Amino acid sequence: MKLLLTFALLLLIGCSGSVKKENLNMPGAYNMLSQNIKGGKVDTTYKTLQQMKIFTDEYVMYANVNPPDSVSSFGIGTYSTDKDTINETIIFRSADTSRSETPSSFKLGIETTLKGYKQVIPNIGTQGDQKLALTETYESIGTQSKSALDGAWKLMKASYIKGKDTSIQKVIQYKIYNAGHFVWGQSYEDSLKKNHTGIGFGKFELNGNKLKEYIMSSTYSTIRDLNFEIDIVMDGVDGFSQTITNKDSSKSVEVYQRLKK
Repeated sequence: MKLLLTFALLLLIGCSGSVKKENLNMPGAYNMLSQNIKGGKVDTTYKTLQQMKIFTDEYVMYANVNPPDSVSSFGIGTYSTDKDTINETIIFRSADTSRSETPSSFKLGIETTLKGYKQVIPNIGTQGDQKLALTETYESIGTQSKSALDGAWKLMKASYIKGKDTSIQKVIQYKIYNAGHFVWGQSYEDSLKKNHTGIGFGKFELNGNKLKEYIMSSTYSTIRDLNFEIDIVMDGVDGFSQTITNKDSSKSVEVYQRLKK
């Protein structure tokens, strides 16, 4: 059985979260260690899906990729906590060839562990007449570092510059930074109007106007395990542009605006 081949399953799996019963301070970065799907005669544990989830004070974003087939998904939204429950409202999500801009709310219960937390969704779907439960285990990987980029961002403009030619890239893209880690996700259509989903996540360091990003995982195999040196220009506290200069002297420029409730 291939993992996460349906849009609904991808969305629900991405919308897992965490909270400590004793402490509702959620901001941080989390790496998924495993997931188990159980119900009826099904009891299967998967450890191949690579997923990171980041919480800021107000926003949450997840992204994942299944390395064997590069099927990816991501979602971004707001959240609130209530004892051992997280209430998420995902405002945008994209999974493989599907995407949705209709907000969806999810109520998530959490059990803390020594490394992080365990997420149980008791009714993620069905197989035949049997209900399936999904359990995901996460570890905390965030650092105490702070930066001017911490927060959730939406791409406003993307361009590719080579010589005197500039082309505008048509893509919906979100990005989140916090706790020394980042997640980005993009959704775009090809010439046949078919949707595609791409993600990336990893670690970052910001020193002045120089940003270094290390890609831990991505839909795109050519950028996995690579470091990127990026020039940053802040536009106040709610906007920034980033420029990557490629080996052939071409440049990729992206302009972002901070998300606010």
